[in-house]
Amino acid sequence: MDYIHPFANWSAGILGALGIALILFMAIYSLFAACRHLIRHDADTAEVFNEVRQRLGRGILLGLEFLIAADIMLTVAVELSFETVGMLVVIVLIRSYLSFTLEVELTGRWPWEKKREAE
Repeated sequence: MDYIHPFANWSAGILGALGIALILFMAIYSLFAACRHLIRHDADTAEVFNEVRQRLGRGILLGLEFLIAADIMLTVAVELSFETVGMLVVIVLIRSYLSFTLEVELTGRWPWEKKREAE
């Protein structure tokens, strides 16, 4: 059982670093793609702005999912107590709320509206 704690710490650290790296990479990629698009094409700045928001928003959503997974892994496998579970609940609620609002911002619809249109 002692070998699980270092592995869980290590795995959670990798997932957390991956989430941060994804957000950073998408931010840099979004800005680079916008600059390239503005230089090479005679594009409308509003279109480029929307593309940057879409790319960056998707990167943040994906990064948040990895950060949530890292927090869950760290709490459940390493420090399981009522205090850490309470902190995990608060963190997951905040990050889930951020993910939900970003999804609404990116798509312009509530998530359940997609299902209605598909039917």
